[in-house]
Amino acid sequence: MSDATRAFFGSWPEFYDRLMVPVFFEPYARRLAERLKGMTSGHVMEIAAGTGVVTRELIRTLADPVTITATDLSQPMLDRARSHPGSERVRWQQADALALPFDDSSFDAVVCQFGVMFFADKRAAFREALRVLKPGGRFLFEVWDRREEIVIQYNASEIVGRALSLDPGSLLAPPYHDVATVQADLAAAGFTDLSFEMLPERSRTGSAREAAIATCQGGVLRSHIESHAPDRLEEITGAVAAALAEKFGTGPIDAPMQAILFTSVRPTVL
Repeated sequence: MSDATRAFFGSWPEFYDRLMVPVFFEPYARRLAERLKGMTSGHVMEIAAGTGVVTRELIRTLADPVTITATDLSQPMLDRARSHPGSERVRWQQADALALPFDDSSFDAVVCQFGVMFFADKRAAFREALRVLKPGGRFLFEVWDRREEIVIQYNASEIVGRALSLDPGSLLAPPYHDVATVQADLAAAGFTDLSFEMLPERSRTGSAREAAIATCQGGVLRSHIESHAPDRLEEITGAVAAALAEKFGTGPIDAPMQAILFTSVRPTVL
């Protein structure tokens, strides 16, 4: 198990869901679910569902006849996800994206938000998505653009990197934003009709302190802090808050962020 995966056990699912999700993930969950709002029947499967922010948007967006299966490698994350109202509509299942426990041609669409970057073998994961899709089924996923485009997280990672004497570029999600590389991996797995869309959005918090707590105590930055300096969590959070206040002021923050949405299709004949 990777350090990033291990971080989401214990109390972390609650921190992640309560702190990170509203600031960084909710806007993109809505954008992803919107792409499927025309479905009136069928079966959708989500990979790396985490605490269920996309799942909840799928519940709100999709007609009742559409069935939803949400998977994640971490059972504690799924437990947090299913604690939200309305989750009884969803089939929750722990699963590895590289070895999905489903039959061939089981789903009409497969979606994933910000999980692909962490897959150890992306082409293997894409082949699994292709396998479980029905012919003509769609695979949609979001990845982060360059870390400089996610302004709050970028600034936080710079401060944390200096505090821990680590490369700031190694502290966030592994980069996977080169469009040509992603589309080559999808094509190698067998997908066709490849397309992408840049998704500019805003990350909003009530204050610099709130943004610092979200980034340092609710996401992957915390795993690095606790691995290298567990007794300095509050100190480093304070340093990030001070840096963000210097950049944005002491009031609410409304900062840019950007992701990329990739869409591809399982061909009708393989």
